[in-house]
Amino acid sequence: MSADYVIPPPPQPSLAVAGSSKLFPVRRIWCVGRNYIEHIREMGQDERAPPFFFAKPADAVVPDGGTVPYPSLTKDMHHEVELVVALKSGGRSIPVAKANDCIYGYAVGIDLTRRDLQIASRDLKRPWEVGKAFDSSAPCGPIKPASESGHPSKGKITLKVNGKLRQDGDLNQLIWNVPEIIAKLSDMVALAAGDIIMTGTPAGVAATIAGDKIECEVEGIGKLSVTIGPPLK
Repeated sequence: MSADYVIPPPPQPSLAVAGSSKLFPVRRIWCVGRNYIEHIREMGQDERAPPFFFAKPADAVVPDGGTVPYPSLTKDMHHEVELVVALKSGGRSIPVAKANDCIYGYAVGIDLTRRDLQIASRDLKRPWEVGKAFDSSAPCGPIKPASESGHPSKGKITLKVNGKLRQDGDLNQLIWNVPEIIAKLSDMVALAAGDIIMTGTPAGVAATIAGDKIECEVEGIGKLSVTIGPPLK
């Protein structure tokens, strides 16, 4: 017998799977802060401090080819290209050696950030949600199953805006690698199938404006292209 809700349940956020008509259901979006040393330096933060985690709502995902409305309340939205990890299973306190067993696949994503609001919140020692967890703040390309890609530990990760290269890094620059990220995060919360993890961004983050076309790629994993649209009325 199906549940009888008092209002219609919201749609299930999902991502495309490369080479398939099936979809990957998104449960939660977790993000790793400060996981490439050059990005830590460009943000003026202590490069000795360990990375940390924050979240975005599952319905913040935007598919490849989509349009991101320029968000309200900001004049300084930044792009941050990231390797995305999609989980097929989870648990608590997952050992590093078992972490790859939880991975369904990988994709390329963008952690869009209202930088002015993020910095203002940080300076006031307030939560980051206003700067990080806004509508359409997590574009993500199709997921490539790990059965096809393997588990990448190196490979170019790039982002272009209107054809001009802005971010150019390599996955081998990750301070914490993917199994370590999964293990650490699972000490904080119970991970589960459908969770996706954005693993941090290399140097080169910068502002983007309405009309910009953003193109990203992670070598051996896939591509993502989105357009920044005008603000919603």
